[in-house]
Amino acid sequence: MEKKNILKGVLLVGIGASIYGMLATFVKMSYKEGFTTSEVTTAQFTIGFLGLLILNFFQTITSKKALSSPSTKEFKMLMLAGTSLGCTSLFYYISVQYINVSIAIVLLMQSVWFSVVVEGFITRKFPNAKKIIATLIVLIGTVLATNLINMEVKIDWHGIFWGLLAAASFTATMFTSNTLATNLPVLRKSIIMLSGGSVIIFLFLFFAQIGPLYFEGLKSFYLNFTDNTQHIRPFDYSIFWTYGFILALFGTIIPPILFNLGFPNTGLGLGSIISSLELPVSVTMAFILLGEQVLFIQWIGIVLILFAIVLMNLPSKKQLNEVNLS
Repeated sequence: MEKKNILKGVLLVGIGASIYGMLATFVKMSYKEGFTTSEVTTAQFTIGFLGLLILNFFQTITSKKALSSPSTKEFKMLMLAGTSLGCTSLFYYISVQYINVSIAIVLLMQSVWFSVVVEGFITRKFPNAKKIIATLIVLIGTVLATNLINMEVKIDWHGIFWGLLAAASFTATMFTSNTLATNLPVLRKSIIMLSGGSVIIFLFLFFAQIGPLYFEGLKSFYLNFTDNTQHIRPFDYSIFWTYGFILALFGTIIPPILFNLGFPNTGLGLGSIISSLELPVSVTMAFILLGEQVLFIQWIGIVLILFAIVLMNLPSKKQLNEVNLS
């Protein structure tokens, strides 16, 4: 029975990671059709919220027992934690405006070693040798995967900046998701966090697109940050029935549910290894649907990053002995 549960968890996490890995490719396709980052994220979070609202409703009326409700403190903490969810999508989608999807996903995966650093600060313990070695492998893999050693390739540093910000925000999301209100049902916790993320998304929509269109003062302020005014225009609602549904389904509904169902069966270590499938799936989708060139040296870098994730999550001898004794 235990083996079946592990297999079930691996399957759920693997499918969730693969689906999430497809997301950036569809975002890039929506950009090619003229949609803005504000429109893409607004459609994703709005439809995602409605979808989770419906799922919560059905779970409430079909549940045989009363479901746990968050306290006022838990609600506020989850809302605050959810802002990192909104920032992750926002920063990640901005990065793919400037760089290839294959490079953006590699930057997002820097959360692997970001989490090591954050964990060290929180626990006030220096990372062990295995984590340090894995971090170094990730950095080497990143240099190869982004093809930085090829001087002929020009990488827009705007994309690098936003990609790394997405990784930092994703790190915060992982930590808060695994520590806050773990007693709540998955769907209730997800919709509260998504609400917090939606606040960030709607603020960005107003600041970057709708506000500057109607308020000259805000437009003048906004132009201090960028010279690009192409996205200052009325909201294109066709995003909702073109890409909005698939972005919400692949980004804010299916993967979080599958992760929350799968991780309890796999454990955090094995689950993290399986979830790294997001990286090769994202690169492969970009190669097939967008025609992005992925060199052999970049594949070597991707393999190194995957190896580092596995290395980082392998159980120590002490942990293996504890399992054997029990």
